Amino acid sequence: MRVKLIVVGKTSEAYLQEGEKEYENRLRRFVSFDQVVIPELKGVKSLSVEQVKQKESDLILKQFAASDYVILLDEKGREFTSQGFSNFFDKKGLQGVSSLVFVVGGAFGFHEKVYARSNEKLALSKMTYSHQMVRLIFKEQLYRAFTISKGHPYHHS
Repeated sequence: MRVKLIVVGKTSEAYLQEGEKEYENRLRRFVSFDQVVIPELKGVKSLSVEQVKQKESDLILKQFAASDYVILLDEKGREFTSQGFSNFFDKKGLQGVSSLVFVVGGAFGFHEKVYARSNEKLALSKMTYSHQMVRLIFKEQLYRAFTISKGHPYHHS
């Protein structure tokens, strides 16, 4: 299985960058993992929120292959326990899904075109996190899910 994370804008805080790199390295023992960074749009002060979301969506949609199973990280999405998230990956593998693509949108969320292309939505929590922190939290949970599946002692039930 291949897992890709698409994010809008780069991580600017060094401590978050370090954490992300740590979990990316750990993940590679279990799964093919890639991250695509969509550059933040320049000169958007004169644009409406809807126009910004539209422009970001065009860049995001270019990253999808027809066969990708797309999951948006969205506050209105389905929530999992860590064990449930691990089971989710196991099920997708059994269903023959070979490419899971997770997307963290920009500051204003997703345009309807991205929602229309997605297969489902996932919420990491009912709490709100910064877009930069979501990346680290997601990668840690992704790593945890694979360690649970493989019986690795990282997760304590």
